[in-house]
Amino acid sequence: MQSIKKNTDNSTGRPEIPEKLKQRLYPAVLELFSDYDFHRVNIREISKRTGVSSGTIYKYFRSKEDLIFAILDEQIAQISVLISYHISGMADIKEICRKVFWVTMDFYDHNPGVAVTAFITVPMRSWMQDGSYKRHYDLSILKQHFDIARNKGVIDSNISNRQVIDAYYMVCYRYIHNWYYAGMNYKLTEKLDEYFKLFWKIMMPIT
Repeated sequence: MQSIKKNTDNSTGRPEIPEKLKQRLYPAVLELFSDYDFHRVNIREISKRTGVSSGTIYKYFRSKEDLIFAILDEQIAQISVLISYHISGMADIKEICRKVFWVTMDFYDHNPGVAVTAFITVPMRSWMQDGSYKRHYDLSILKQHFDIARNKGVIDSNISNRQVIDAYYMVCYRYIHNWYYAGMNYKLTEKLDEYFKLFWKIMMPIT
């Protein structure tokens, strides 16, 4: 039997997943988890939908939780890469933050299954126990920009980077919950100004 190469850079300890298997599994799994309640989806249904045997799925993933967390980990990691690209060369912290929200929501507009699964379907308690959850909250690429803005008095000097990230995710959660509740009948980027104003009020210095 062919040995499975371990990805030592992945704190979850998951083996590396062949690209062809990802292409067969990931879109269908996201579709299932975005269409149905988390507890209604099981490995047997995933196998039936994708044509990938249960044995093959269990060869790479310990459970359906392990499978969906691996998918979310890989998908959401793309947002940081996109943000880094889009804010390159920018200096105005307000415009940088606005761009961060635009990139985030544009990504979810193009990947609605990821948005629904991450913000609506997945049980938070289970996800928090997985190593991928911590990376979900990684916006360390913005630290330098926040430090400069605080020193210049552009944003509240008492707000920490952790609080900025918390504010970002609080707004994102409400943003996506409202979009889902409305039937996902508009693009997330269409409501950007409404939600960004709320975020920026949190950031502004107290006068």
